[in-house]
Amino acid sequence: MARTLQPKDAELVASRLLDASARGSYDPHIDIDWSAPLEDGKAYMPLERVSLYGTDLWRGLSQEQRIELSKHEIASIASVGLWFEIVLMQLLVRYVYDLDPRSAHAQYALTEIGDETRHSIMFAKAITRFGAPAYGPVKPIHTAGKVYGALAGGPSMFGAVLVAEEATDRLQRATMDDPDMQPLIRMVNRIHVVEEARHVRFAREEVLREVPKLNRAQLEAHRWLLALTAFGVMDALVNPRVYRCVGIDPRQGRAAALANPHHRETRRWMTEKVTGFLAEAGLVGGPSKRVLKAAHLI
Repeated sequence: MARTLQPKDAELVASRLLDASARGSYDPHIDIDWSAPLEDGKAYMPLERVSLYGTDLWRGLSQEQRIELSKHEIASIASVGLWFEIVLMQLLVRYVYDLDPRSAHAQYALTEIGDETRHSIMFAKAITRFGAPAYGPVKPIHTAGKVYGALAGGPSMFGAVLVAEEATDRLQRATMDDPDMQPLIRMVNRIHVVEEARHVRFAREEVLREVPKLNRAQLEAHRWLLALTAFGVMDALVNPRVYRCVGIDPRQGRAAALANPHHRETRRWMTEKVTGFLAEAGLVGGPSKRVLKAAHLI
C-alpha cells in the first residue's frame, strides 16, 4: 500500500449517515413522474459510453438505432444493478444479524436495506417505462449470485459492493446533468447518486476496518474473491441480448464490444476511482491483479 488509510469511528459515521438518510431519502412512487413522455432524439446514456461506440458495427447504425441501443444498454445495466442490489440486501441482512440492534451501526445497515429495496423498485419501474426487457445477468452469473448472496462476507464483500456501486455511479453522474439525455433517466440517476453516496461511505469504512484484521493468507483469499466478483459483475452489465434491438447478432455484438478499445476504456473509467481506493486499502494487489487487468478494470 502506498499509504495507510484510517477508518473513522463506526458509531459516529453511522449516526451521521442516519441523519443524512432522514434528510435526503426518496420514494420512487412519489418523487418521479412516471407518466412523463420520453423525448424523441434524446439518448439514455452518453453515446460514447455505449459498448459498440467507435466500431464498424456502430458506424453502420443510424442515429435512431444508436439511441435505441443506448436505451437497451441502460436497461441492461439497470436490471443487473437491480439483481446486484437484491444480492446486496441478502448480504446486509446476514451482516446485521449479529449486530447489536441498539447501535447506530446496525440501524444504518437496516436503513441501507430499505434504500436498496426502493432502488430496486425504481429500476424496475424505469425498465418498464422504457419498454425494454429486464435483461439481467447471463444465467451462469445469475446462478453464481445465489451462492454469493448466501456465503460472501468480510472486506471482499464490501469491496465488491463498492465496485458495483461506484462503477455505475460514475456513469450515472455523467448522465444526470446532461440535457441531451432523457429527463426520466436523469432523475432516476440523480436519486440513486444521492443515496448511494451514503452507501459508498459505509462500505469504504467497513473495508478500512476489516482489512487490517486479516493475516497474509486471508488477505490473498479476499483479494481473489474481490477480483473474480468484480470481473463477473462488470462483465454482466451489458447482456449480449441487447444487440438484437438493432438487428445485430448477440455473439457478434459481444465479440465486437469485448475487442473495442473504447469499451475497454469505459470500463477502466467507470472503476478507476474505486480500484484506486481498494489498492490503497490493500484489497487490490498480488497475483489477483491479473484478473482485474484481464477485465480491463485497471
